[in-house]
Amino acid sequence: MPKAGIVGGIFGVLLVGVVLYASLSFNQETCEVCLDFQGRSKCRSASGVDERNAVQAAKDNACAYLVRSKTEGILCSQTPPIRVTCQGR
Repeated sequence: MPKAGIVGGIFGVLLVGVVLYASLSFNQETCEVCLDFQGRSKCRSASGVDERNAVQAAKDNACAYLVRSKTEGILCSQTPPIRVTCQGR
């Protein structure tokens, strides 16, 4: 087997390992956020490196289901959640 094939195989295995490690991210915070926007409600969960990032990601996910326009999206993102539940992994 040529050297390039061996080096490429090792690189591929390392790349897969890095992707798996990053996707498992043992130190992430998971939060569920419930929003009520213009009479519509939605709860969504998300993970982040800390509670603030996880809450923002979950809030953005909930707003994506609740809004119909970009203007509503801006208003929704400024709406305080009706419930936030977080837990670390």
